[in-house]
Amino acid sequence: MTMRLYIALLTLFCTLFSFGQNTSSTFEIKNGEFYLNNKEFKIHSGELHYSRVPKEYWKHRLLMMKAMGLNAVTTYVFWNYHEEAPGKWNWSGEKDLKKFIKTAQEIGLFVIIRPGPYVCAEWDFGGYPWWLQNDKNLEIRTDNQAFLEECNKYIVQLAKQIKPLEIQNGGPVIMVQVENEFGSYAVQRPDISLDQHRTYSHKIKKMIVDAGIQSKLFTSDASSLFKEGSVLGALPTANGEDDVDRLKKSVNQYHNRQGPYMVAEYYPGWLDHWAEPFPRVSTEKVVAQSKKYLDNGVSFNYYMVHGGTNFAFWAGANYDNNHDIQPDLTSYDYDAPISEAGWATPKYNALRALFQSKSSEKFIEVPKAQPLIEFKDIKFTKSLPIFDFVKTIKPVVAAQPLTFETLGQGYGFVLYRTTVKKSEQGKLLIKGLRDYANIYVNGKWVGEVNRYYKKYDLDVQIPANAQLDILVENMGRINWGAEIVNNLKGIISPVLLNDTPIDGHWEMYRLPFDKMPKMNTNIQAFEAHQPIIKEATFTLKEVGDTFLDMRNFGKGIVFVNGRNIGRYWSKVGPQLTLYVPGVWLKNGKNTVQIFEQINDTDQTSISSQKEHIVDQLVSKK
Repeated sequence: MTMRLYIALLTLFCTLFSFGQNTSSTFEIKNGEFYLNNKEFKIHSGELHYSRVPKEYWKHRLLMMKAMGLNAVTTYVFWNYHEEAPGKWNWSGEKDLKKFIKTAQEIGLFVIIRPGPYVCAEWDFGGYPWWLQNDKNLEIRTDNQAFLEECNKYIVQLAKQIKPLEIQNGGPVIMVQVENEFGSYAVQRPDISLDQHRTYSHKIKKMIVDAGIQSKLFTSDASSLFKEGSVLGALPTANGEDDVDRLKKSVNQYHNRQGPYMVAEYYPGWLDHWAEPFPRVSTEKVVAQSKKYLDNGVSFNYYMVHGGTNFAFWAGANYDNNHDIQPDLTSYDYDAPISEAGWATPKYNALRALFQSKSSEKFIEVPKAQPLIEFKDIKFTKSLPIFDFVKTIKPVVAAQPLTFETLGQGYGFVLYRTTVKKSEQGKLLIKGLRDYANIYVNGKWVGEVNRYYKKYDLDVQIPANAQLDILVENMGRINWGAEIVNNLKGIISPVLLNDTPIDGHWEMYRLPFDKMPKMNTNIQAFEAHQPIIKEATFTLKEVGDTFLDMRNFGKGIVFVNGRNIGRYWSKVGPQLTLYVPGVWLKNGKNTVQIFEQINDTDQTSISSQKEHIVDQLVSKK
């Protein structure tokens, strides 16, 4: 070993050792306040989920937060994002939590981790892996041994990622949340006693501590639900609380009669669903409430400061008072201060001005937005009808339709096929549809059924020995409330024809669309209502962010250069364009592929534009 190499290795070792042993920074809760290095500290945080932003843009978005005047970033960790299959964990690439945390530290932001295991967040199944439902002995979000064992596996894996980066180890992580909004769930599940609910939530806390996490713990609930949701030894923080006196009264009651006082979720915008108007929260309201927090010494976290995008199939679903499902948009713009594409909005500029007026330090400059490009009329040159594609797939055969979960499939589509032996005219009923389907008889489209609109039946006329096809889409698992325990997808009960079950022989073709199939066929003649995959290639001389214009299409998904950028449903809106990050485009040849389910118009090309359309409602629910 040369002396130069020896010195280099020694320097590297000392650097790593000092990082791991640095205990000069402390974060405490005492005397009713947060203390950073023995000085009173107020948390001014913004929520940003690394899983909703390309890794190449993490630094830009975090710099946007720093320039706005925030001192911390809060992020959910989605269990199902990292455990890709039972026991198969991925913390690399787009899923590199450590890199995200280190990037925040480089910029000068503290980090607050919200690991669940339940997270809500308009994310599929509230962050739970879909396959948990295949264990008949397991019940989620309760004091259930099978479920708690799975939770512990996750928390142990999580702890490996964040322990080296906690503040006492030289990192920026200062707080970790226990469960999430558990008070509301406890109230919605009166069939389980409060003592049982509290036993469960305290066991989650014990897992976090036993895994070696030393950060300060907190819970997050509406202030009226601290009784059900708070956990001994964890700071209760409030969601959506705009009344400072009510906040202080609630915290005092459940935290040794003293603060600190924190609103863990203040909403500068709101979520949206397909076929519903895009909600807006005025800049004036957000600035006034923020000023109230600042003037009263209340710590807070903007949910969301930057929403990002529900790429692929990660968008979840809520439900309304009638228990109708409400699938979430691909866009998670949230009307947040930083837009989906990372732009400074008027809301951002007003908040930055407010924070700057309260600070003696001059903020860093607002980072420039990513460059924008557009392309027009890119011609589709290849196509693959789904009914041709399924000929290459080996079906699963059973006497009754099987759920996605039983089929071992989490997301995407399943084609259910059977033969109706005798001629029938009447009503086809799929009460167990989850969630959206097109129906075909002998390859011809005869109609649509749709859980979203509670349309489960269809008048049909079927000749003898006809082939019946039902192409079912999973539109996202419920992520909130008591209905989260009912989250199977596909067809979950018998298909009825004139009140008689169709059984005996069903073929099920799995279409997970984890990737697009290779297409070697030139574009085919248009055939209305035939589900089809189309492909176009185009060349770019420069790359930048852009928005695919889906206004002339019906319903489906889009891949760009092999990445699933999300769902569209242009027949209803309000989202009519899809965000394509420039870092996922290439100088030179690019490929766009769409799977169009409705296919009622002959679309021969696709374009992009520089304007994002997320608020134009076409058809109401």
